[in-house]
Amino acid sequence: RFEAIGIKVAAMTYDNREILAAFHTKYALPYPLLQDKDVRHFAAYGVENEHYEPGESGYGIPHPGILFINPEGVVEIKFAAPGFRNRPSFEAIYSAIANE
Repeated sequence: RFEAIGIKVAAMTYDNREILAAFHTKYALPYPLLQDKDVRHFAAYGVENEHYEPGESGYGIPHPGILFINPEGVVEIKFAAPGFRNRPSFEAIYSAIANE
């Protein structure tokens, strides 16, 4: 449904490429998994978890979320909040983006 309205879907994490490749294969994901090396993208988009400092084992963990980034690189919609249990449904995300 997302591609039908011109939206490309990808996921991003701080995990290394080997972990990403194994996860992608195991779950046969239909979208790419991207690595945010050095937490540059999470910081730029304002979703990094501020409870961890560089050097701590949890550094680089973002708040879970979903971003709608337009072709110019501007975040138009951001669903990101502390905690991983309260995520928006894909239907809510689709509705917000389709009505943008």
